[in-house]
Amino acid sequence: MKWQWFPWKYLVRNMARRRGFVDPIKVLAQMENFMQPSEVAAPTELLRLGVVLHARGLMNSLAIQHNLDWIWPYWVECQYDPHNAAFIPRSFSLTQINLTHRNWTALGVPGSGKYPIVDPRGLVTPHYDGWSIDAWIIPKEGTALIPSRAPSAIQDMSVKGNLTITTETSLNQIKLQTKAQVIGPAQSPVCQVQVTGYSPSEAWLVISLRPYNPEGVSFIHDISLLDGHLGWLVDKKFPVNFDTAADQCEFSYYRHGDVYSRLPSQEDKTKVACAVGMSTAAALYKLKPGQERQIIVEIPLVDLSLEKKSHDGYEQMAQAAWDKSMEGKCALQIPDEHFQFLYEAALRTMVLHSPDEVYPGPFVYRRFWFRDAAFILYAMLCAGFKERVSKVLECFPSKQTHQGYFLSQEGEWDSNGEALWVMQKYCELTGETPPEKWQHMIDKGGRWIHQKRLRSDPGSHHAGLLPSGFSAEHFGPNDFYYWDDFWGVAGLDAAAFFAKAYGDKTQALHLKEEAQELSGCIDKSLGFTAERLKRPAVPASPYRRLDTAAIGSMVASYPLRLWQENDPRMMDTVDFLMKNCMFENGFFHDMTHSGVNPYLTLHLAQVLLRAGDDRFFDLVTAIAKIASPTGQWPESVHPITKGGCMGDGQHVWAAAEWVMMLRNCFVREEGDRLILCSGISRAWLAEKKTMSFGPAPTQFGAIRITIKFDAGKPVVEWSGKWFSAQPPIEVRLPKGLEA
Repeated sequence: MKWQWFPWKYLVRNMARRRGFVDPIKVLAQMENFMQPSEVAAPTELLRLGVVLHARGLMNSLAIQHNLDWIWPYWVECQYDPHNAAFIPRSFSLTQINLTHRNWTALGVPGSGKYPIVDPRGLVTPHYDGWSIDAWIIPKEGTALIPSRAPSAIQDMSVKGNLTITTETSLNQIKLQTKAQVIGPAQSPVCQVQVTGYSPSEAWLVISLRPYNPEGVSFIHDISLLDGHLGWLVDKKFPVNFDTAADQCEFSYYRHGDVYSRLPSQEDKTKVACAVGMSTAAALYKLKPGQERQIIVEIPLVDLSLEKKSHDGYEQMAQAAWDKSMEGKCALQIPDEHFQFLYEAALRTMVLHSPDEVYPGPFVYRRFWFRDAAFILYAMLCAGFKERVSKVLECFPSKQTHQGYFLSQEGEWDSNGEALWVMQKYCELTGETPPEKWQHMIDKGGRWIHQKRLRSDPGSHHAGLLPSGFSAEHFGPNDFYYWDDFWGVAGLDAAAFFAKAYGDKTQALHLKEEAQELSGCIDKSLGFTAERLKRPAVPASPYRRLDTAAIGSMVASYPLRLWQENDPRMMDTVDFLMKNCMFENGFFHDMTHSGVNPYLTLHLAQVLLRAGDDRFFDLVTAIAKIASPTGQWPESVHPITKGGCMGDGQHVWAAAEWVMMLRNCFVREEGDRLILCSGISRAWLAEKKTMSFGPAPTQFGAIRITIKFDAGKPVVEWSGKWFSAQPPIEVRLPKGLEA
């Protein structure tokens, strides 16, 4: 229904004019002029996410800028400091959001959806979008050690045994270490923070409760001391337990300022209430000169009873769960320790974020989208996590409408192709026949793509394509995006694959013809585009000039392989992107993300790898360089601060792409054959150390690859557990170093 038929349109317009506001109806109409007509102007899901983000940003603006004597999270301390490269003037900005250091790392145990997060200075947020635990050292004389204000910190994540993040800061021989992990079983996990302090002189080790997290303010209205000074009860619901009674406790509320300003204090209070929601608390422990002291803080994530329970053996339970989750994984052995660590971290990131569904992030993106799921599940399949992927695929039928639309949010025309494609990959990479219960779902999904296509109007540049929409969100205003169409072809091909597997040859032929017809419409549209642009490169849509959104068209090469390795249209697109859209060998995406995108850079690297272009490794190296010390990437990276500037601070899609990048360096499918070692680095080979990868699932069966050295020359060996006969295999080591 059009805007002009709403009778209340005039009421809204007149009300705004009477109060001196701009006409909102006119503004909306003008906004629509920037985009192609579409069924869904913007998905409710994204609008809701944006409202929540900016609501918090408004709270941040009210809470932070006139309370800069408080101790704030690391991003605030940087972003509000005029001496810092992360400084952002606030001027007319109504909302103040973390745009420079969106970096955090999730902890947890496999099978649990509880994800405490840790920021770059060790601030621990135990509960989803909740308050945080911080630690400081305040000497009797001299400057306090406050991690969020420290000029540097050492942080790392252990991937051996349980996931553990250790953060160390120091100042004038004062040392502070926090070690955070989640212990216990998936049904009742506990966030544990071990805080160790050292000072050469008398000092206080402080455990503080903070009304914020890495996104900003998170309200605390009520804090009370537990019996024996052994913890807090937060908002009359959430317990925080100490293993040792505090020597002194202090509380404060908003009008009295941060509890930090009251330390040390001679008082010993037991509770505080704050109507504003900015309660703070501090538990103080005496540090004797020259002696370390350790305090263990535990926050139950599920069982919130106040009864103090023993957690003996909980750490071993968590470690055993992680060890089991890694059984049968595709193991990597290379001489580059940093690449190796990033691979191990990426595997655990994917496992952690796939408890039942699969999530692209632990915080902002803790929700399901078919787009992210397709890439993440594909990487998990290639890494050997078959059972986990199977469990996630079980949720697909519940996300399909009666019309056959795989719905994660309204207005996405790529989701059906992604859902069907990853289901096909599951069958291809595992060798399993598709379950009968999938058949009806697949039939509806393929039919939806066919019915959604536009009419084949010979005079239109988008004839036969999928409708205008917002597509992958980061391409710009609603348009007829080729990204959607390439996924449509892949979805129809997948539906044909399944029809053949179910024994319906007629339907398989029909769906294959549908895929070819859609592919032909794409080619025809690209013919018009090439004539308009005077070059064969593929823009984001038939009506766009070449810009960074053309990165979406890479999907025709990677991962779909709809086009040949060196298709001139794809290579001209690559040429444009490499010349115009790079920053320090990373793909800089102007649309929305406004930063270097790790996962999109790796998409570009994959296309270069397929084409035999050695420049791919420069891109891979650049992405390795901007990984966090915990082996993670945000969705987008600020070009100056190198911190996150968009999306979740731990982007699971990026982790998945790292796994796929290293996998394809060792083995990748191309047509009816396997290509081995086409991405092996010359620097790795120069080390002359044995390398290996596997068992790696492929569409022909699992393969294990080893590179050894004989008289200084590399020798590639492999063994396979094939579904039928061994496929043709081609070894492509760097030129001049062929086996």
